[in-house]
Amino acid sequence: MISFRRFALRRGSRLLLSDIDLVIQTGWRLGVVGRNGCGKSSLFAALQGQVEADAGDLDLPAKLRMASVAQETPSLPDPAIEYVMGGDEELAKALRDELDAQARGDTEAMARAHHRIEELHGYDARARAGRLLHGLGFAAETHETPVKEFSGGWRVRLNLARALMAPSELLLLDEPTNHLDLDAVLWLEEWLRRYQGTLLVISHDREFLDGVITHTLHLNDGGAKLYTGNYSAFERLRAEQLRQQQIAHEREQAERAHLQSFVDRFKAKASKAKQAQSRVKRLEKLAGTEAVRAERPFRFQFAVPDRLPDSMVQIEDVDAGYPGENGAAPTTILRNVRFRLEAGERIGLLGPNGAGKSTLVKTLVGELQPLAGERKSHKDLKIGYFAQHTVESLREGASPFDHLQDKAPGVAAQSLRDFLGSWNFAGDRAFESVDGFSGGERARLALALIAWDKPNLLLLDEPTNHLDLDMREALAYALAEFDGALVLVSHDRHLLGMVSDSFWRVADGSVEAFDGDLDDYARWLRSRGSEAKKARNKEKEAKPVERVETPDERRRRVAAERDNDKATRQRVKKIETRIATLEGELATLETKLADPATYNGPTAEMMRLGQRQAELRGEKETLEVEWLQLYEQLEA
Repeated sequence: MISFRRFALRRGSRLLLSDIDLVIQTGWRLGVVGRNGCGKSSLFAALQGQVEADAGDLDLPAKLRMASVAQETPSLPDPAIEYVMGGDEELAKALRDELDAQARGDTEAMARAHHRIEELHGYDARARAGRLLHGLGFAAETHETPVKEFSGGWRVRLNLARALMAPSELLLLDEPTNHLDLDAVLWLEEWLRRYQGTLLVISHDREFLDGVITHTLHLNDGGAKLYTGNYSAFERLRAEQLRQQQIAHEREQAERAHLQSFVDRFKAKASKAKQAQSRVKRLEKLAGTEAVRAERPFRFQFAVPDRLPDSMVQIEDVDAGYPGENGAAPTTILRNVRFRLEAGERIGLLGPNGAGKSTLVKTLVGELQPLAGERKSHKDLKIGYFAQHTVESLREGASPFDHLQDKAPGVAAQSLRDFLGSWNFAGDRAFESVDGFSGGERARLALALIAWDKPNLLLLDEPTNHLDLDMREALAYALAEFDGALVLVSHDRHLLGMVSDSFWRVADGSVEAFDGDLDDYARWLRSRGSEAKKARNKEKEAKPVERVETPDERRRRVAAERDNDKATRQRVKKIETRIATLEGELATLETKLADPATYNGPTAEMMRLGQRQAELRGEKETLEVEWLQLYEQLEA
C-alpha cells in the first residue's frame, strides 16, 4: 500500500500538487492522467525518491522493489539480451560473483554463487529475456547485437524490456508505448494484465489505458482525484461530475441572488431586520460551488487541397525493398504489390513488426525506388509525409517562424504568424527556438509544416509519438475532416479506428485488403502466434528428442548434482592439502640432496633419499592431474 498524506510538490516556484490525500492499494493498475505539466512525471520522481515533498508525507512499504524505464541508454558493447538480463540486478550480481570465483579458483564461492543463481531462477533468465525482446519486436537474430548498434527508438524498447525483466512490486511506466508499433503495444497490454505487482502508468493512448488499468488518477489544478475503472469509465464519471457541479453552481447562484435581493430590500426596515439578518447568515454559509470552466479544446485543420485528382498513385507488380550497398544484392521486403490509391481513400496499414509497413510508405512517397515493377503518380499529386524521423530533422536553433519562412519566403510575416497561431504557436512562441520544445511540440510543428503545403495525399508513419491526449484527439478530428487521401501507420488504435475507412494488412511479403476491424486484427495476431508455435512444436516432434524431465525430476537431478559437486569440492580440497604437504617434504629432501655432506655418509641412505624424492614427485604429478580434471568438472 502506498499512501500520500497532505502531500504537496513544487517544481521551482510552481506548485504542481497540493494537499493530496491518497491511498494506492497493492495490486492496482493505476493510470495517471492529466494535461501536460500537471505533475504526472514529477509524481513518479517523488515515488522514486528523486525529489522531496514540499509538504506532507509519502509512505512506501519497506524493502519495496521498484522498477522503471531508464531515460538514457549508454552506448554499450554488451549484447542486447545481456543488457536486458541486467535489469535483474540481484541475478546480475550472482552471475558476476560466479565469474569472479571461477577466476580466483575459489570453489566454495562458486558453490555459493550457483546456489544463489538457482534461488533467483537464473538458469532460465536468458529465455525470459528472449521472450521480452521477441514481444517488443526484436528479431531473434538481433538478440546478440551490441546495444550501441541500435537506433534511439530501439534503445527505448531495450530499456522497457530491462524494466520488465526486473523483479518488482511496483512498476512505473511513463509513456511506454512511444516507439512501439501496434503489435508490440498489444503484446505489452497482455503482459501488464498478468503483472502481479502494483502498476502506475502514464500514457496518452486511451485504448492502451482501457486495456490495462483498473483505476484512474486524474491530476488537475494541483489536486488529484481517484476513479475506479479504466480511462473510458473515468471520462464518463468526470463528465457527469462536471455536469452536476455546473447544475449545483447555477442553483446556488439563483438562491444567492434571491437572498441578496431580500436583504437589499428589507435590511433598513426594523420589522424585517431579523429576517434580513437570517438571510445574510444563509448567504455566508453557501458553499461557493465553482462554475465549470470550459476547457477550450485545441483544434486545427488541414486546408482543402488545390487539386484532388481521382487516381493519385498506382503501384504495378512492385517489389519493394532496399538496394544493395557496395555491390551487395538488394533486400526485397514486399513482392508483387499491386494497387491504386484513389482520391478520398483512407487506409490504415496493419502488420507485424518488420513486415514492411514503413517500406511500403517510403515506396509510395518515392523515397525508395521499386526494385521491380513500376510506381506511377498523377502530375498534380502533392504528398504530405510524416516519418518517424521527421521530428528529429527540425533545424536546431531555429524557431517555428524560421522553419515556415524557409518554406514560404515571399509570404507576409503576419500571415505566417496567423497560421502558426492556429497550430498553437501564438505570440512569442512562434519565435522560440525548437531546442527547448518538448517532443509533442516538435511533432505539432512538423505537422503544421506539412499542412502549410496543402497536400492532397497524407502519408503518416507513427505521427502520434509524443503527442498528448488533446493533441491526438485534435489530429483525429483534423484527419477525419481532411478532403484528400490518407495512408496511416500508427500504434494508436483510437486514431486508426476514427480515421480509417479500410485496412490493408502487410505481412509475409505481401500487401492485401484486411476484411475486419482492429479487434479482428488482434485475434489474427494471436492465431498467427499460435500457428507459428504449433509449427515449431510439429517440427520438434518430427525430430528424435529426449524426453523433457518433470519439475520433480529436475529438482532431484539438481540436488544430486549439488551433492556430487560437494563431494568433488571436498576431494579437491584434500588434494590441495596433500600437494602442499608433498611440496614441503620435497623441499626438505632437495635441501638434503643439495648438501655435499650427504654424499659423505652411507651410500644406502643417499639412495633411500633419492628413491623417496622420486616417489613424492610421482604422487604429486598424479594428484595434480586428478585436481585439474576435478576442477574442469566443477567449471563445467
